[in-house]
Amino acid sequence: MGAMFEAITAWDNLWLACRKAARGKRRKCSAAAFEHQVADRLIALQDDLLTKAYRPGAYCHFFIHEPKRRKISAAPFRDRVVHHALCNLIEPRFEERFIEHSYANRRGKGTHRALDRLQDLARRYRYVLRADVVQHFPSLDHAILSAKLARVIRDEDVRWLADVILSSGADALADTYRMTYFSGDDLLAVCRPRGLPIGNLTSQFWSNVYLNDFDWFVQRELGCGAYLRYVDDFALFSDNKAKLYEWKGAVIARLALERLTIHEAATQVLPTRCGIPWLGFVLYPTHRLIKRRNAVNFTRRLERNLDAYRTGRISFAELDAGVKGWINHVRYADTWGLREHVFAGHPIRRGDT
Repeated sequence: MGAMFEAITAWDNLWLACRKAARGKRRKCSAAAFEHQVADRLIALQDDLLTKAYRPGAYCHFFIHEPKRRKISAAPFRDRVVHHALCNLIEPRFEERFIEHSYANRRGKGTHRALDRLQDLARRYRYVLRADVVQHFPSLDHAILSAKLARVIRDEDVRWLADVILSSGADALADTYRMTYFSGDDLLAVCRPRGLPIGNLTSQFWSNVYLNDFDWFVQRELGCGAYLRYVDDFALFSDNKAKLYEWKGAVIARLALERLTIHEAATQVLPTRCGIPWLGFVLYPTHRLIKRRNAVNFTRRLERNLDAYRTGRISFAELDAGVKGWINHVRYADTWGLREHVFAGHPIRRGDT
């Protein structure tokens, strides 16, 4: 047994993983059921991992519709403990290899720092090439990802566990993937295992692993230091419009090696002064706005929640949490007038039932 696998399956790490998996979810039946006799369950899980009898359970699938329709796959709580246990040990090994300006699902990064970085670059450069990957999570190829993991993880037992988790999600997004063929493919390419379930901790982390080589390609081989990425959204900046169009072709060719494509028609070189759509906002060098869709979706959700509160279906605390969450997000844009307008038309009064 390798030292890393021994550390992953150690009692202290499994206990920490359980606490992380349960954070914010103790009211859920799956978490409560696992935490009942938690010591016995962790010992059984530890034994399954050590003997390699561990097999992930079935995912529970559901759809969300904001900001767009997406299929979410929730793993059983027991498997989420394993995901945390694995990431506790391997994530630091990869974190030190990531570029500075990759902002998704990383400690000390996040949405709002990505917004700050993009606006700072918009103030310094005249043009931007912004793009996003088509069918990002459904498209991620298992063979390519396994090879990237193996370059850093030498412990064969850890690679076995990563492959077991990876294989368990192979069919989660199969019904959402539209087949794309690349140079050299034959008809059997359709059978390649692909896709990471949206909702897994490992999927979020592995997404960064998958695109890290591309990040370094942009920075080192293209020589574009004015670059950032958030999940599958990325942007390159320059004062040279022709250079950005040249880079667009290079980006398309490089991503094809990862079996990925971008929305080519929507990927245009634009002046930064015209505004850059980014993570639900539109950023200008001088100010920020939120997308109209964001305001419309929140207003509709607020109306539903107000009705649910007045009829006793949700508590005031639940109503208030939804409102505060939206305010905390949009306060990073110039939205004072919008917030006044929304809440003037939908007054919230405690005890209004």
